[in-house]
Amino acid sequence: MNNFAGKVVIVTGARTGIGLSAATLFAKAGAAVVLVGRHEPKKEAENLVKQGYQAVSFEADVSKEADTKAMVDFTVKRFGHLDFAYNNAGIQSPVTKTEDLSLEEYDNVLNINLKGVFLSMKYELKQMSKQESKGAIVNCSSMGGLVGIAGRSAYHASKHGVLGLTKSSALEYAKVGIRINAVCPGIIETPMVARMDQIEKSEMDDLTKEVPIGRLARPEEVAQVVLFLCSDAASYIIGQGISVDGGYTIH
Repeated sequence: MNNFAGKVVIVTGARTGIGLSAATLFAKAGAAVVLVGRHEPKKEAENLVKQGYQAVSFEADVSKEADTKAMVDFTVKRFGHLDFAYNNAGIQSPVTKTEDLSLEEYDNVLNINLKGVFLSMKYELKQMSKQESKGAIVNCSSMGGLVGIAGRSAYHASKHGVLGLTKSSALEYAKVGIRINAVCPGIIETPMVARMDQIEKSEMDDLTKEVPIGRLARPEEVAQVVLFLCSDAASYIIGQGISVDGGYTIH
């Protein structure tokens, strides 16, 4: 297991799914973890503390600049520095033809999934740039950042955007020692996917059949890749979008 003793990490979207799995693995590996959510993940942080790990919670809407700045300020005030960040917060949207997609829904998805990653990185990078030990950032894109699926134009636009943001920012900060990468999860056993399944069960069944490995992924299977990308073992990986999708995007 990676050793992150003495390190400090922010995980957004940390109440459930991949975010909570990543926060848990970081904590078990010795890091002090700030679990962030639009609805404060207080119970989740307290559960980690009860197990003997370092964890605190913070309430933030990552689509709001004041909240992302406060998130980083809180972390530094509490722990003194910031080593890693996993910008995971995101939402899905109902299946809708592009011509029927409302501007309100489009803006809501882009504000959280793309602007939220930008704002989080903006203040994480400001802090990391000031430190002697720079750190690493992992953004959450999706297999939807690599391919298109009919009816999901807003979501896929946002996740394609995350990869563009990741690559361009990675080029800016590589020489100063800050590594920025992304993970591209496939169909994961998470509450967000469960909600999709209830709404569009036939679509989800069809998608699952198209996964070469023949099953959905577990959240920890993505979280483990997040930890790898933050570790010294990934010291030469810059600006990549790592697919964790059971082979979906290669067939």
